[in-house]
Amino acid sequence: MNAIQKPVRIGNSKGVRIPAHLVRTYHLERGFVMRPVQEGILIAPANDEKLSLEESFAAMADDQSDMKITRDWAESGLSDGLEEED
Repeated sequence: MNAIQKPVRIGNSKGVRIPAHLVRTYHLERGFVMRPVQEGILIAPANDEKLSLEESFAAMADDQSDMKITRDWAESGLSDGLEEED
């Protein structure tokens, strides 16, 4: 769909209409987030479902970039002096 949409006035703001078939197709019924990207604005479904503690730890374990940040922090010397003494 490449139809040109014109913004409509909503109070002091501007808005756009999202056709119903796109709302259904992309699961936007429960809300969405808008993020600026290089090409324009990305509209994505809002993820309002909270993960359980176990799911959160599993997701963190799968994200190796977070592990690299954690390792870098641990090796940076910020923990110097916090070691346990015998």
